[in-house]
Amino acid sequence: MKVHSAEIVISAVSKAQYPDSQLPEIALAGRSNVGKSSFINTLIDRKNLARTSSKPGKTQTLNFYLIENVLHFVDVPGYGYAKVSKTERAKWGKMIETYLTDRQQLKAVVSLVDMRHEPTQDDVQMYQFLKYYEIPVIVVATKADKIPRGKWNKHESMIKKALGFEKEDDFIIFSSVTKQGKEEAWQAIESLAGI
Repeated sequence: MKVHSAEIVISAVSKAQYPDSQLPEIALAGRSNVGKSSFINTLIDRKNLARTSSKPGKTQTLNFYLIENVLHFVDVPGYGYAKVSKTERAKWGKMIETYLTDRQQLKAVVSLVDMRHEPTQDDVQMYQFLKYYEIPVIVVATKADKIPRGKWNKHESMIKKALGFEKEDDFIIFSSVTKQGKEEAWQAIESLAGI
């Protein structure tokens, strides 16, 4: 998809604030420093609609972005960041869980993992949670430009094995630097969003 129009509609902390719209939604979830904002900005050809931050864990709300008036990207708070209190983390966890399990408009979740490392326990739990609730998943392995291409297969296998990856899900190798995987990501999103 060629994006000409993208805007943040609302930063929601509760169900009452979700947009009153029937447009399909694609949620984006991942560890705080996995490159979620860079992924969004790459897909929509913007430098900073989604703020990239030197302080991981800054997103503490569900940020709804309206894309081309046909779908919403929903940026979910980054998980697993140590500087946030346990209470805060539990609160986010509840908010994310409520959104993921209750929202009719949600069509799929882009689950971002860092391609350089084995998935964390949080990454694995998120994937298993989505599978349990039968929510379609697109696994995006970010920061591929930091790994020699010859080692991509090895890293892909390591990630799939750790997640218990299932064949019906999409797995996309991605780099916001080289734009590797941008087209594939859009194809998977458009197909699951039905647009």
